[in-house]
Amino acid sequence: MDTELISKKDLLVQTGISYGQLYRWKRKGLIPEDWFVRKSTFTGQETFFPRDRVLKRIERILTMKDEDRSLDDIADAVAPDLGDVAMTAEDALGAGLVSQAAVDVISEIRSAPGPMRLGELLAASVHDALLLSGDASADEGRIVVRVLEEGYALFEGSEADLLFVRKMGFATCLLVNSSAEVVFESGARLVSRVKLQDHIDELAARLGG
Repeated sequence: MDTELISKKDLLVQTGISYGQLYRWKRKGLIPEDWFVRKSTFTGQETFFPRDRVLKRIERILTMKDEDRSLDDIADAVAPDLGDVAMTAEDALGAGLVSQAAVDVISEIRSAPGPMRLGELLAASVHDALLLSGDASADEGRIVVRVLEEGYALFEGSEADLLFVRKMGFATCLLVNSSAEVVFESGARLVSRVKLQDHIDELAARLGG
């Protein structure tokens, strides 16, 4: 989740939506269940949200409502079911979803040829982002792809982050729930904490476009 949270009260004030709208959108799947974070405060239990992500999502929903789109249409656009996504590497390259370098790494790792599904598109997206930012080298990118290929399915139904860590020149990465706090041993440096849902949202927007 985002480092910065926004309370439900502040969210409603800032966006101008009502309590009823917020929870109607939750029931429709427009606002993910995982984004409703219950925390203890001095006044009792309150609900908070990952600020940047929920504000961006609500802005998109309101824009689409202004276009007279139905809630079902909006749900399909902002939170599509990507479980059945399958496309050839050539189509993914043509759509600009992946780089040739990522496709080559995935081809090395996978045991059999076939279409790229969500997990591989996600692995390619994260691989490309880390290499583009300079946070990971080409060899380290292979580690990222392998971890996502092997572990992402275990987090189905919950949001996960990929942690890219380096110590004494050696790199590794791991997957954790987005809400998890992680403590590293002395000398280990967190190079990047990648919110996988951000990459899934981007893929959904581009595939839906």
